[in-house]
Amino acid sequence: MVIKRSIEKETLKNMPKVSFEGQIHLVQTPQEAEHAADFLRRSPVVGIDSETRPSFTKGRAYKVALLQVSTDEHCFLFRLNLTGLTLPIIQLLETPHVTKVGLSLRDDFMMLHKRAPFQPRAVIELQEYVRPFGIQDMSLQKIYGILFGQKISKTQQLTNWEAPTLTAPQQLYAATDAWACLNIYHKLEELKRTGDFVIET
Repeated sequence: MVIKRSIEKETLKNMPKVSFEGQIHLVQTPQEAEHAADFLRRSPVVGIDSETRPSFTKGRAYKVALLQVSTDEHCFLFRLNLTGLTLPIIQLLETPHVTKVGLSLRDDFMMLHKRAPFQPRAVIELQEYVRPFGIQDMSLQKIYGILFGQKISKTQQLTNWEAPTLTAPQQLYAATDAWACLNIYHKLEELKRTGDFVIET
């Protein structure tokens, strides 16, 4: 395949939409968090992302409300505003046996540290991982567009992630972001293995 270094917003806009097609699991109690973390610890690699309630008031900031962790077929949405960052979730983030793939993870972890201290291990930052493939765009949407010719919708980004009930579109948006990170990683690993790509000059 030919890999473009960057992609125009207009090109991206006209691409077909992609979304996660697996099962979405809402995690709203510490017990559910424990079961979800146990399940995820059996996966060799997962995609991760987080969502925070947007603040429209100067000087007002919220803590991370949602942590999304996805395998190829299951995405768990940990509602941290309800459960807190519990020990099983921390153990998942700290285990060296599960590779965590995400984008702008330093920011995510910095925000998560406001909930509880932890030391993330086995982490892959996609913004660094795409460099050997010539990709210069750093947003998830653009990287996905370059590699798959599909676009990830961002319409739910600024919604209230601390709402009593997360809507179906919110859940799908959140799951898609975490799963997309994992999908990008799989694609890059495959290209690395086959060498079947050229970087557009």
